[in-house]
Amino acid sequence: MGSASRRSLNPRTTHREFFGVPGAVAVMCITVAVVNVWYFSCNEKTGCQLPTTRHQWSAIVAGVSNYQAYVSADAMAKYVLWWAWLAMLCLVVPCSYAQGTVMRNGKRLAYPINGLASMAVTAAAAALAYARYGAAPYLWVADNFFPLAIASLMFSTSQALFVYAYSFRRSSRDAPAGSAAEPVLLALAGNSGNPVYDFFIGRELNPRVLGLDLKCFNELRPGIMGWVVLNVSFAIKQHQTFGSVSNSMWLAIVPQIAYCIDTLLFEDKVLTTMDITTDGFGWMLSFGDLTWVPCMYSLQARYLSFHPVHHSPVAAALIAVLGVGSFLVFRLSNSQKNAFRTNPSDPALRHLKYITTESGSKLLVSGWWGMARHVNYSGDWMFGLAQCLATGFDTPMTYFFSVYFLVLLLHRNYRDECKCRDKYKKDWARYCELVPYMFIPYLI
Repeated sequence: MGSASRRSLNPRTTHREFFGVPGAVAVMCITVAVVNVWYFSCNEKTGCQLPTTRHQWSAIVAGVSNYQAYVSADAMAKYVLWWAWLAMLCLVVPCSYAQGTVMRNGKRLAYPINGLASMAVTAAAAALAYARYGAAPYLWVADNFFPLAIASLMFSTSQALFVYAYSFRRSSRDAPAGSAAEPVLLALAGNSGNPVYDFFIGRELNPRVLGLDLKCFNELRPGIMGWVVLNVSFAIKQHQTFGSVSNSMWLAIVPQIAYCIDTLLFEDKVLTTMDITTDGFGWMLSFGDLTWVPCMYSLQARYLSFHPVHHSPVAAALIAVLGVGSFLVFRLSNSQKNAFRTNPSDPALRHLKYITTESGSKLLVSGWWGMARHVNYSGDWMFGLAQCLATGFDTPMTYFFSVYFLVLLLHRNYRDECKCRDKYKKDWARYCELVPYMFIPYLI
């Protein structure tokens, strides 16, 4: 393929998200700082209080400066083995394959759907380890949380550097045997020519190495399953320390583990998300998948492992109802959307109303999606809030997830609205008139 055709396939990025290079650098620095601050301000030695004094910040700086205490060859080796174990399972566990969306080069990639089976194999291995060694391996994970977090940070950054350099190869290796080599397909947002920005946002759309799709694999396997391992380890740590597992711990980890299982159960649905269809694979996704998700999303369980909270039966029931109800909103709305996308002529969906756009797409204006344009986001956020409520009100630090997730969903909503406005044009304005609320019917 000639250079002109390559430029047509991979046009130069003109719009930079996050305000370009300054924003990319700021996001990298701030997110890494948050992981450090939330560890050194919330642990079993210092307690868990939002740092507001000079003394507290001095202690955080001293802890970060003493990085030699947390950069562990043992933790790094175990983390690499964890990643490699899951990569091996992704490649060898029997599975069906799902086709991704049609890319702008007209191709579709096939993805192995064996995340849940891989999790089952891993759970069986973990159960055997518990039967053989008792709680020791899990206590090691809980006690070495921060060295493992640093190992994941180093690994995710190294991976991002690799895929950035790998994106400059002359041709893709995913072309069928006997066909002409395909040029590397870049993300539309990751071809700015600035190495810092492209490294951060992700230059290549779907980097694959030895048959392993790195973006989809990292999105669903090491971080999601690592989150489960951390939660279980913190629950075992609480039991080891206090002799029981509090109802607050169950209220925090059971919904989170269910959420992880649900993610893998509907693994094929992630193939239509912006992370897979639109975003490149760079530091943002690599760090987010491997470090941010397991380390920050397990905060409630980590806190409760050294500060158990005991709710009254009424309070526990209310938190459980909020969690179950919001999860049902999230899952049922997403299932309805996916079913309609797959087969809008399904007799089971006959009662749903929709409008047909000039592009031929159909937009639901009844059912869950007639209530609000992003009703699934509302369910997702309230589901996370229920897990934060499980930690009680002794510290605001455990509510970071709710605050962060709200910002994340608002940003995602902004991207969705802009994308749909550009794609559907006047039809989107008509759709917004029919479905005026973004998140919660009659409120917002």
